[in-house]
Amino acid sequence: MKRKPTTTCLGLSAALGILAALPALAQAPGGASVDFTPAPAPAFRNVEFADPGNGVWQVLATSDFSIWSPIATCKVNNSHFSFPLTVDPESPRLFFRASYDPANQSAPNGIDDALLLPASLHNYANPTLPPHFRSPQIAGQDNTPLTNPITDPGATLGRVLFYDKRLSANNSISCSSCHQQEHGFSDPRQFSVGFEGGLTGRNSMGLTNAKYYPRGHFFWDERAATLEDQVLGPIQNEVEMGLTLPELATKVGAEQFYQELFTETFGDATVTSDRISRSLAQFVRSIVSTNSKYDQGIPVNFTNFTPQENRGRQIFNGVGNCNACHGTDNFVPNNVFNNGLENPYTDPGVGGITGNPADDGKFKVPSLRNIEFTAPYMHDGRFASLEQVVEFYNSGVVDHPNLAPQLRLPPPPPMPGGPPPAPGPPRRLNLLQADKDALLAFLKTLSDPTPLTDEKFSDPFNYGGN
Repeated sequence: MKRKPTTTCLGLSAALGILAALPALAQAPGGASVDFTPAPAPAFRNVEFADPGNGVWQVLATSDFSIWSPIATCKVNNSHFSFPLTVDPESPRLFFRASYDPANQSAPNGIDDALLLPASLHNYANPTLPPHFRSPQIAGQDNTPLTNPITDPGATLGRVLFYDKRLSANNSISCSSCHQQEHGFSDPRQFSVGFEGGLTGRNSMGLTNAKYYPRGHFFWDERAATLEDQVLGPIQNEVEMGLTLPELATKVGAEQFYQELFTETFGDATVTSDRISRSLAQFVRSIVSTNSKYDQGIPVNFTNFTPQENRGRQIFNGVGNCNACHGTDNFVPNNVFNNGLENPYTDPGVGGITGNPADDGKFKVPSLRNIEFTAPYMHDGRFASLEQVVEFYNSGVVDHPNLAPQLRLPPPPPMPGGPPPAPGPPRRLNLLQADKDALLAFLKTLSDPTPLTDEKFSDPFNYGGN
C-alpha cells in the first residue's frame, strides 16, 4: 500500500482562472450538495462535495456558457470529498459547475484511490508494552480469542470499516460516529444519534483497552458474549445503523478497495459478516492505552506524582474503596455491579437480559483509563463531569436491594438466636473538598492522550483536501 496525495481528483487542470462558480445538480442523488467556497492562495475556490451515495462527479468549465468542458472527475469516498481549483492569472476567466450523471459512475476506487494508508502497515499486532502490561495479571485479562488474533492487515481492514458510513442503511453513520477518537472512542452526547435521527437508549461506552476486559462480554448489559458479537450489534440495530448482515456484506463487497483489503487479510476477496466482525474486533482490541502518568509512575513508585495526586491514589485504594470495583492496573472488575444510581432502576441492565430480579440495576463496569476524555458518565450519561461522579460516590449512592456490597457499610453483628442482620446502609465517604479534588487529580493521571491522536486509530479515508 502507498499513501496517495490528498489532492486526488482525476484530470484536474492546474491552470484555471475563475470569475464565478455555479453548481449544477441536475439528476443529483438525494442528500447530495456541492459548494464552491473561497480558498487560500494559490487556490481560488474549494469544490466541496457532500454525497452519501459516494458517487462520481464531474467539474466542468466554460468561458462563454455555450460549451462546457470537463476538467476533473472526482469519486466521493465516504460521503465527502473536496479539492482546490488553482489560479493562473494568464488564463481566460472561467465559470464552473459540478455535474452528476447516474449513467457515468465508473472511476478507479482501489486502496490507493479511496484510502490514505502508509507504505508499511501500522503495527497493531505487536505493540511495545511496558513491563506491567506483560505481567500474568494483566495478560490474563486479555479477551482475544485464539481464533482471532490481531494482525496488521486485519486491524487495518477493521480501521477502514470502523470509519465507513456504508455500514449504515443510508450511509450517514459509522462506528466512529458514536465512538469518536478525540473523545476516548466514546460520544460526548448523552445519547448517540442513529442513522435516521433516533437516539440510542444508553450512553456510548469508551473503547480504550476493551481488549483487557476479563469477562469478555460487551454492551452495558453484557448481552454480547464476545467483542466479535458486539461489533455487529449496532450495525443491525434499528435505531443505530439499520442494516441486515446480508445487506452489510453486499454493500462492503461492492467496493474495489474492500476487495483488495479482504484479499490482503484473508487471502481472497470474499466478504462475509463473520470476516467483517473479526476485522472490526481486531481494530477495537488494538486501541490500547499504556502511557499515562500512572503507567510512567509504576516503575518509579509514583515519585512522578504531585502530593495531591498521591493523596488521591491513597483515597482511591483506601477509604474510597474504589479499587474494589476498578481493580488492577487496568482499573476493571471481574463482575457486574449495581452502583446505586436509583431505586427502582428505569433501565434494568443485566436483569433485562437474564430476567433475574437479583440482576436488576447491574451494569458492566468500564475501565477508568482515559476516563477524563469520555464524559458524560454512567450507562445513561446522567453525569456531565467527573466532579459529579466523585460527588455521587461521596454522598449520593442510593440504597437498592442489589446494591454492590462494596458500596455498603458492614452490617451490624447478628443477635444471638436472632435473624440475620439486614445489609448495611450505603457508604458515605464524607470527603473534604480537598480530598475530592485529590481523587479527581488521581483519576486524571490515568489519561493517555496518545490513542486520541495516533494516526493508526484515525479516519483513513481520502477526502481530497487543499
